[in-house]
Amino acid sequence: METTEEVLAGVGPRLRRLRQERNVTLTALAEATGISVSTLSRLESGKRRPSLELLLPLAQAHQVPLDELVGAPAVGDPRIRPRPLRMHDMVVLPLTRRPGGVQAFKMVVPERIPPPEPRTHGGYEWLYVLNGRLRLHLAGREMVLEPGEAAEFDTRLPHWFGGAGGPVEVLSLFGPQGERMHLRAKPRRS
Repeated sequence: METTEEVLAGVGPRLRRLRQERNVTLTALAEATGISVSTLSRLESGKRRPSLELLLPLAQAHQVPLDELVGAPAVGDPRIRPRPLRMHDMVVLPLTRRPGGVQAFKMVVPERIPPPEPRTHGGYEWLYVLNGRLRLHLAGREMVLEPGEAAEFDTRLPHWFGGAGGPVEVLSLFGPQGERMHLRAKPRRS
């Protein structure tokens, strides 16, 4: 078992790695947390002992649990405990905790009558139907996906989706433009 000193010594390198993985400068992190650049630099180099007053704003800025910053040992329970969110008419369960990169969600999407206007936004989305049928409108084309089918698309294309004949449960992976999921559903032959 690690001593307190060994745990604290690992915090600095962990903070540096986390900041660099997110391509955040010390200056930007200082602005987000209210912690000076020199203090952040000393924390990362191990020249400053981490305290709760410093780690809490860093955990919030990186949107990670405090345990991840200090390298707390696993407690033996790998379950995630997502909290359902209401987004417009959908129930959304976030399955990932860190910002940036690909995000995973489980969504319960109602049947939408009449269908909403197609929307666009930056990013790339992958949808996998778990239960029910998904009506997907993409760039003027409409299709219905059955359980076990997936669709992948650039969200800059006009799109909307909803349940076909009732609510549908969907696994969604969404990421910034260019991050593709590398799994595509083959179109059905007519």
